[in-house]
Amino acid sequence: MAEVAEPQLHLVAIDAEGEASMLDLLTGTESRLGHVGPPAHVSTDGRYVFAATSSGVDIVDSGVWTWDHVDHFHYYRTEPKTLGRVAGEGTATIATGMLSTAGTTGLFFPSSGEAILLDNSALSNGTISETLRLKTEPHAGIIAPLGEGAVVSEPDNTGKAARLRAVDASGKELATTECPAAAGTITTRLGLVIGCADGAVIATTEGVTPVFERVPYPAAAAPATEFDGRKGRPTVAGLSIDAGVWLLNTRQRAWEWLPTSTPVLAAATVDDTDHHVVVVGADGTVQVYDASTKERIAVTEPLLAATLADSALAGKVQLALDGQRAYVSAPAEGIVYEIDYADDARIARTLKLPTKPVHLVETGR
Repeated sequence: MAEVAEPQLHLVAIDAEGEASMLDLLTGTESRLGHVGPPAHVSTDGRYVFAATSSGVDIVDSGVWTWDHVDHFHYYRTEPKTLGRVAGEGTATIATGMLSTAGTTGLFFPSSGEAILLDNSALSNGTISETLRLKTEPHAGIIAPLGEGAVVSEPDNTGKAARLRAVDASGKELATTECPAAAGTITTRLGLVIGCADGAVIATTEGVTPVFERVPYPAAAAPATEFDGRKGRPTVAGLSIDAGVWLLNTRQRAWEWLPTSTPVLAAATVDDTDHHVVVVGADGTVQVYDASTKERIAVTEPLLAATLADSALAGKVQLALDGQRAYVSAPAEGIVYEIDYADDARIARTLKLPTKPVHLVETGR
């Protein structure tokens, strides 16, 4: 392991068959990462890549990460490697924390109802180790890290996630709250966000005591079912089914609705001084909005014609962003667009990785 002077930003692409590769965004160096199971979806905490299949989660260490000290950062790199698999029933939901080499990562397997926490420190040593395994009723649920323990969903009598339990490191229940149709998680510096049909729950800790705060929607609308934003920043984008994006400010505990010019395939908040929100529209354009004025300030030409024409790939368009650039996958075209969102959505580079970017994440953040 080596500490370096700047973020070691990389893109990791995994194709439909599970072949993985990586591109160094600083040097242009390409590398292959081996094979994982054909993923249904892929997540990252900024270092590890979690590829969820119908029978488990394969884990790849990209070998690059950032340690966030809030007021300053440290940047590291080591050799990338494939770590192995956590077997499970059904395609897992994955919830990560703020740090990749400390704390835990949550895996929830819907067909068995098994909720697992993985030890991130052990992952950094190349070992897959569980700190907690709970058995719930089978449902499309979540387990997300919180302090030394986690927040775990429980279903109602219809089999839908409806209630959240905060548990300690041993699985002992500490607090509960209602969360109808719980779906979608993200962790910011201010707390753990979990989407509900009527708003969101923000989970924090006071010492070792978990605290649930409910943030209801300001008006009736389709709820957000997934969240994205620049890592650690307090404001996140919630993706809904309407032509617009929910913005949740976890510092102010408040929602805002951002109307968009088209239905949305992907959205993420930069949460910078210019309040940029980056959106991939259903027409294949990349749109940039000012969250403070709700105005669209830039839009590209349609970039994803071949991908959107392929029904198997249309739902695979993915967006990743950092403090300078956004990356939009075009799997049918076999490329990734690097967008300078602060410069009129300029296409800075068109990138090609050794494997088709059916799944795309950015690491080193």
